[in-house]
Amino acid sequence: QPYMVALMTQSLELKGDEKILEIGTGSGYQTAILAELAREVYSIERIRVLAKRARRLLEKLGYSNIKILLSDGTLGWEESSPYDRILVTAGAREIPQPLTDQLEEEGVMVIPVGNSYSQDLKVVRKRKNRIKTVTVEKCVFVPLIGKYGWDEGRLNE
Repeated sequence: QPYMVALMTQSLELKGDEKILEIGTGSGYQTAILAELAREVYSIERIRVLAKRARRLLEKLGYSNIKILLSDGTLGWEESSPYDRILVTAGAREIPQPLTDQLEEEGVMVIPVGNSYSQDLKVVRKRKNRIKTVTVEKCVFVPLIGKYGWDEGRLNE
């Protein structure tokens, strides 16, 4: 949804020099928007065909500031951390600890948090190693699957 992409992007409060971690590359649409507005984008996708397709498309479009990893997004991308901003494009039960750990001091994370059917879009700020969370609005995203997210086989429990 274009509105949600805009709201989430605006909530990141980008200035243009940020290093961003995106969880859920999907089609690469949000990834491309972030790449236009920030210095670097590290994007994680757990579905091989989506990661491959997005990588091919974004390279074809000439983006050189995007890296895509096929992996469990709830683990983050520790080797390239810390990140100034983190954007999660799937609904989490709770904020995955590895993502909080990989967020730079003074960093901002935007993440949908709730059950598998409905979430609150949250803006998370890290200040002096403390986390402050504000709810922006209600939303519905696909579940965040992974070690620190939903178990794919137990979504309806």
